Amino acid sequence: MLGGFRGSGECPASLGNVYEGVLMGYRGVEHRGFPRRTALWGMVGAAAGGIVGVRTVIGSGLAEAISQSPDVGHLIGAVPHGFFWGVASAGFQCEGSSPDSNWLRRSNSGKVDDPVSTAVDFRHRYRSDIELARQMGVTVYRVSVEWARIEPKPGVLDQRELAYYDDMIGAIVAAGMRPMITIDHWVYPGWAADRGGWANAHMPDWWLANATRVVERYIHHKPLWITINEPTTYLSQEIQIGMLPAMSAGVMAERLVGVHRRIYDHIHRLDGSAMVSSNVAYIPTAETIIDIPLLDKMADKLDFIGVDYYHSVSVSDTSAWHAAAGDPWNASASADGLYYALRHYAWRYPKLPLYVVETGMATDNGKPRSDGYRRGDQLRDLIYWTQRARADGMNVIGFNYWSLTDNYEWGSYRPRLGLYTVDVVTDRSLRRRPTDGVDAYRQTIASRGVGSAYTPTRPADSCSLADAPDSCTQPVH
Repeated sequence: MLGGFRGSGECPASLGNVYEGVLMGYRGVEHRGFPRRTALWGMVGAAAGGIVGVRTVIGSGLAEAISQSPDVGHLIGAVPHGFFWGVASAGFQCEGSSPDSNWLRRSNSGKVDDPVSTAVDFRHRYRSDIELARQMGVTVYRVSVEWARIEPKPGVLDQRELAYYDDMIGAIVAAGMRPMITIDHWVYPGWAADRGGWANAHMPDWWLANATRVVERYIHHKPLWITINEPTTYLSQEIQIGMLPAMSAGVMAERLVGVHRRIYDHIHRLDGSAMVSSNVAYIPTAETIIDIPLLDKMADKLDFIGVDYYHSVSVSDTSAWHAAAGDPWNASASADGLYYALRHYAWRYPKLPLYVVETGMATDNGKPRSDGYRRGDQLRDLIYWTQRARADGMNVIGFNYWSLTDNYEWGSYRPRLGLYTVDVVTDRSLRRRPTDGVDAYRQTIASRGVGSAYTPTRPADSCSLADAPDSCTQPVH
């Protein structure tokens, strides 16, 4: 068991100052519907003004090479055979039958559009969903092992739920896929919430006890590991749902860094070749102020940079603000922004490989998007820009689509992001219906990417602000 961490001494006090300053304005704000990206998009305005012109680290001459050879990316090739093709999910969003937790309480509070209810019932349909992934040729299936499910009371383990995770993860392996296991995807037991969650100095010890249990139980499967999903979004979500005072954001940030570092070391003691990360939600124009301060404190305990990308901003298209307004289906799903997100981290951490841990596009209850962008087209475009990044010298090792099926988007079933759509609200059978993204992904995986002659269905923005100012002054062509 790993214990004794109290949040002091693991990272400088300045980290607390950063997040208290950025998040203080978020205190007490309530959102209905789609808070998945709302919390951090609400901070973009405050952040953007302070970062224009900032480029703290440019590594290994990569920026100069890209600047001098902007067209090299046209020579894209197939990805190598070892490239990871994945789908991503999270327990609370897909399993249903949720036990008491911080997020079940939020779901049932009346302050969101929909309670979680059954979700898509992955808890009882995991074998058929895993088979759907296998049929597409997927090689990585990302899941989370829910702490609230396996430890419903302090020190009391639910053996039936542990057996479920044993069988589910075993089924992923048996289907020829590698599990990517998330230890913490924003959800913790109700008993921990009763004691203050991350505001409690003992929370790191409780967290580490659970994380150690999960690691030691599943490490023999050689999973890819995500310790904490989108830690900065986690901070803002805890404030949004009333679990964390905004003035304590820095304390939680320090504690998240500390537990990540501790469990990273434990994983590597057990398996020196393990691949461990904590993925970040890429926020256009604001990464230098939003995620970098925290990620810098983790960087020497990361085996790859996990990037989550959904929206971009450009001089001609600022519609990404709809993600903050609660209608993400009207937000720009510009695929070329993924290239700039990857380039941002390739420049910042040139020695670490990159992995697209989440990406995708929302529709409004499965209806066609107003911009006409189809899931299959956007998926191929995202993969094209991933290949362009590789062609330009970025070491991108994997790509996960969010998600295999539609799921519970932290307060609402209205946003649909699945390759298979599921109408949770009106269809009691929870039938999985394929979108055009299924064939697009299957064909692309089989071909190890889009072909060298592929042209994106949407042209690159002439002045993208995905990573301002560099994405405008050094654009990809």
